[in-house]
Amino acid sequence: MKFMKTNKYIIAAISILGLSMLMSCNDDDDDMQMMDYGPDFSGTYVQKDQMARPAINTVFVASGSPKDAFNTTIPSMMGASYQATFQSRLLALNSGYTTNALGQTAAQFTGLLATDVLNVSKVGTTTFFDGTNVLTGRALADDVIDVELLLIFGGPAGTSNAGLTSDHVNANDKAFSSTFPYLATAW
Repeated sequence: MKFMKTNKYIIAAISILGLSMLMSCNDDDDDMQMMDYGPDFSGTYVQKDQMARPAINTVFVASGSPKDAFNTTIPSMMGASYQATFQSRLLALNSGYTTNALGQTAAQFTGLLATDVLNVSKVGTTTFFDGTNVLTGRALADDVIDVELLLIFGGPAGTSNAGLTSDHVNANDKAFSSTFPYLATAW
């Protein structure tokens, strides 16, 4: 009998608590302004990095202030500003450089590299290099680092310095997705 009285008190207390919570609710949240969490494009934007061709900036531009200057240089001014620096770095890396697999001299090749933009073919194959098409864009599966190493160290036929023309990373750890954005899922 005592147990039933205790249950009645518990049920009554829960009911009173529930009613008090309902009664304290009001609809004043309708008066609150909704927060807009969309993109905010106000403010000043500053160019921090350029990486159209991976590793080029890392290899050919020295650390610190020159790298910061390169990253903020307008692409149309890059060739004139950095070609000579790139050429001296190329010849320091490969003192035997004559031409590369594209037939480019050191000046031609570094002029191309110093303008850090990614060209894209709108009418042909999009690839970094597939043996025929060169720098017509970049597909996800393109082995960009191997192509860059081949052009720096491979010589006219692409066969010189075999130990330096590949990073030996020949595949991703996961396959690309078959749907946009096509990147592999995270581990």
